Amino acid sequence: MGNESYGFFTRKDLIRLIVPLLLEQLLMMLIGISDTFFASYAGEAAVSGVSLVNSFNTVFIYLFTALSSGGAVVISQYVGNRAPDKAGEAASQLLSISIVSSLVIAVLTLACSRPLLRLLFGSVKPDVMEACETYLLISAYSYPALAVYNAGAAIYRSIGRTSVPMYVSTISNVINVLACMAGVFVMHAGVAGVAWPSLIARVFSAVVITACCFSHRLDVRYRVKWIWEWNVPMLKRVFSIALPNGAENGVHQLVKVALSSLVALFGTYQIAANGVAQSIWSLASLSGLAMGPAFTTVIGQCMGAGDTKAAAYYFKKLLNYTLWLSIVWNALVFVLTPVFMHFYALSPGTKHLVVMLVLVNNVFNAVVFPYAGPLGNGLRAAGDVRWTMVVSILLTVGVRLLCSWFLGVYLRLGVMGIAWGMNIDLAIRAIMFMKRLRSQKWQQFRVI
Repeated sequence: MGNESYGFFTRKDLIRLIVPLLLEQLLMMLIGISDTFFASYAGEAAVSGVSLVNSFNTVFIYLFTALSSGGAVVISQYVGNRAPDKAGEAASQLLSISIVSSLVIAVLTLACSRPLLRLLFGSVKPDVMEACETYLLISAYSYPALAVYNAGAAIYRSIGRTSVPMYVSTISNVINVLACMAGVFVMHAGVAGVAWPSLIARVFSAVVITACCFSHRLDVRYRVKWIWEWNVPMLKRVFSIALPNGAENGVHQLVKVALSSLVALFGTYQIAANGVAQSIWSLASLSGLAMGPAFTTVIGQCMGAGDTKAAAYYFKKLLNYTLWLSIVWNALVFVLTPVFMHFYALSPGTKHLVVMLVLVNNVFNAVVFPYAGPLGNGLRAAGDVRWTMVVSILLTVGVRLLCSWFLGVYLRLGVMGIAWGMNIDLAIRAIMFMKRLRSQKWQQFRVI
């Protein structure tokens, strides 16, 4: 049966939805890369400070993403239910809570920046700590802008117009790169010359996407009266998705920190190989991460319309798209890995280990992650959030962490053992998510 018969998304609609998401994910990745790249020209202390603080900033980025994802599910379901005013009200409430929560986090970070950095990175050299303080203080000012942008982007993704966030991200990246070049090479401002451009670029993105979301051309848009009026039942719907998602992401980040501590036990060449492999893994995971919002939009609209047959159909279709896209993308990244190695001053043994790590990860990322990652987004979009949260947390701690320790430390496989532990987690998660999909229990949940 053709997808046109369901009246939701044609093949052309899905392509228009997915391609901008891929490009936007790539552009978002480039912001962090460009900051580290330009910081390297300001000295080792600068690039160390930027890298350390970015690992801390990631925690809040995940929190804001979880909040916007909760809003996107509710908005998508109201769109599918043909209730644009309710969708607009949900979007406006999402903006309100994003502003309040991000301001609270920013103020707390600014007030506690020094003791926080001493606690996290107290052993670093004074010049690195100074770089950390400068970058964190300026970064904290950008938290509200980041949260507001995510809220606005949630609207456009929920209605299927993913090209708008992509265009905004493109211009934002250009601003960031040009401003970084001026800050580092012209003004010689060091870490500040990298941090201020990121703040400016994020404020630009937040202002533009918010202005677009007030446009009368949109059926689903912000309205001032809804922003100032707190609708408790609507907020409960958003938080019913956002809180489990946030808890899941929080545990994932904590385990990631724990795994980094294990890597530190394995010697310099393995640490270096793992660091390089991680940067390539982030690029390889782009295809799967980009498909997550596509599942949220499509499945959310189907479930909002009460059409579980259409949702089941699009689950299958999107999984096929994700699988083939992931296979092609991960194969391309692996083929290019030896080329990437030419840009790193590493020993032959370290380069060989990097290639082996990338090979293991990309195979699993290509054929397993579509069922362990994007499929989970689809289940959450259907309202099946508690089950996915419990499974993800238990597997992250009970399989990813323990298997990584057993294989990497106890069996002395080093970073290769950690790579296998992470992918065993993905494999088990994929099996459980597929069983959940086939059980049809996800059809019993209602968000709106």
